[in-house]
Amino acid sequence: QVNLVESEGGLVQSGGSLRLSCAGSGTFVSINDMGWFRQGPGKQRELVASVTRDLSPKYLDSVKGRFTISRDNVKNMVYLQMNSLEPDDTAVYYCYAGVRLEGGYHYTAWGQGTQVTVSS
Repeated sequence: QVNLVESEGGLVQSGGSLRLSCAGSGTFVSINDMGWFRQGPGKQRELVASVTRDLSPKYLDSVKGRFTISRDNVKNMVYLQMNSLEPDDTAVYYCYAGVRLEGGYHYTAWGQGTQVTVSS
């Protein structure tokens, strides 16, 4: 099992920056994709960014050029650098990890969620 712990989010002004981090710990064979989902008020959860184990990133169109995802495979951590934040980025952000266990089992681990609020 893998436990994911996210850093605190926060309140920032429009145009500001924030960096989220997520640390994985536990017993597992490997962690494959890692990334971040978010769910804004009254909205469905959406995939913001993901990164493969070989560091290939993907982004939601609306955050391209503003957000950067990175990971540290040694520390089992994933980061989300968010720049030029907009009020529409206000959401609870959840990190996730695709985990492989002994015996070939796979599952998705989730962080507890962290609130990011962007004021206009």
